Amino acid sequence: MEERGAEPEQRRFTWEEIAQRTGRGPAADERWLVIDRKVYDISRFHRRHPGGSRVISHYAGQDATDPFIAFHLDKTLVKKYMSPLLIGELAPDQPSFEPSKNVKKKLVEDFRELRATVEKMGLLKPNRTFFLLHLCHILALDVAAWLTIWYFGSSTVPFLFSALLLGTVQAQAGWLQHDFGHLSVFSESKWNHWVHKFVIGHLKGAPASWWNHLHFQHHAKPNCFRKDPDVNMHPLFFALGKKLSVELGEQKKKFMPYNHQHKYFFIIGPPALVPLYFQWYIFYFVVQRKQWVDLAWMLTFYIRFFLTYLPLLGVKGILGLHLLVRFIESNWFVWITQMNHIPMHIDYDKNVDWFSTQVRAPLQRAVSLNEGRCITPKRADHSSDGNREENISSLSSLCEVTCAKKGDAEVGWRL
Repeated sequence: MEERGAEPEQRRFTWEEIAQRTGRGPAADERWLVIDRKVYDISRFHRRHPGGSRVISHYAGQDATDPFIAFHLDKTLVKKYMSPLLIGELAPDQPSFEPSKNVKKKLVEDFRELRATVEKMGLLKPNRTFFLLHLCHILALDVAAWLTIWYFGSSTVPFLFSALLLGTVQAQAGWLQHDFGHLSVFSESKWNHWVHKFVIGHLKGAPASWWNHLHFQHHAKPNCFRKDPDVNMHPLFFALGKKLSVELGEQKKKFMPYNHQHKYFFIIGPPALVPLYFQWYIFYFVVQRKQWVDLAWMLTFYIRFFLTYLPLLGVKGILGLHLLVRFIESNWFVWITQMNHIPMHIDYDKNVDWFSTQVRAPLQRAVSLNEGRCITPKRADHSSDGNREENISSLSSLCEVTCAKKGDAEVGWRL
């Protein structure tokens, strides 16, 4: 007879059973994932996941231990809320991660050891003074742009100079909001969220929820077609990745003259992404998903912009200034980000280990360590905080040791 108060024995699962619960195929209504050998049923929860439904669903049927550690700041609190989702654990004879990853078992273990060492050395601690100064210089440039037109008038030179300053504000605010969005600055999530909404909403006029929805997927499955939104221009506009391009050829599909994509990229890429796509899509996103708080933050940007520049420029002038600023921002953003994606390996999700996925992507190695504390120095598509240059020597040495154990030359040269 079972003792009163004794916990029921947990169910045991095999990787074969878990791999069938991806939200597709025969078990289309079921989504399971594994964290620290514990099996969680996210079939209903994924729609309520604070980070978005897609980012957690990308790991359905897979081991999500390392992504879970990387994306969550307060892991103890998160696991408390995950308790109702727990349905069992891996059977004793099952490895801690998928059999397909067993060939890299030592690499996974080495990576987790590396992450623990980096955290213990304090290399993930942010320099808050740097972020404060970064914010102050953005605000100073914003004020300088208005003062330029107010003092010198709206003739061509002051107008263009002001637009350049505002374009710089938008680009720099984009890098700054990135770190707050990743909860990289404050120890409490709520403060990161508040400042993130201020920077991306009030200073840039974009919704935090939209950025989280897209960017978290990118870091969860970088350069994985249909899972990383950053490579969604394939195949409608561009043919990306060797394997995907060959696949298009075999299927005889052609949406654009891909043999000329290196030419028309300059037309539909850098100049058009922000002013002609992002600008309307962000409003569609917040209305369609009923993100009213984000919409309110966005409106404060437009109200401030129009109230300060309308008396100086008039309606046509302010619309022209706004379009020019978005044009400058778009070129800045696309050249920095996409030039770090397009040349990299792009393929379907092969469910490889977290470390290999991150390092083979566009210089993502800090995110592979801990998304909550981004420390990669000089990543071209992200900002750099003040302590990264101080930590680069120690970090690089540790990463090189790990890569040397793997014996991967492609990974090694990037570090």
